[in-house]
Amino acid sequence: MKAAPMSTGKNASAAAGPLQFDPATTLIRMPEVEAIVGLARPTIYKLMKQADSGFPQPVKLSNSTARGAPVAWVLAEVQEWVKSRIAARGSAAA
Repeated sequence: MKAAPMSTGKNASAAAGPLQFDPATTLIRMPEVEAIVGLARPTIYKLMKQADSGFPQPVKLSNSTARGAPVAWVLAEVQEWVKSRIAARGSAAA
């Protein structure tokens, strides 16, 4: 009787389930931010400039100071902002 071959490669990781990411240390780029918050890029940048909006500031991904340098947002911070908007919806009408 032959022993069953061990699973390796892609099949092994698929059997173990999807990768788990810690939202506090996961960086997301603009397309993901747009999808999560449901807003377009210009609106997101306007919110970032408004101190009272509470929108999270991006993390620089390089040492470049040039316009258009790569940035990302912390997933947990974006999720917290969305939760704060959901919580504020009842108080805005009051």
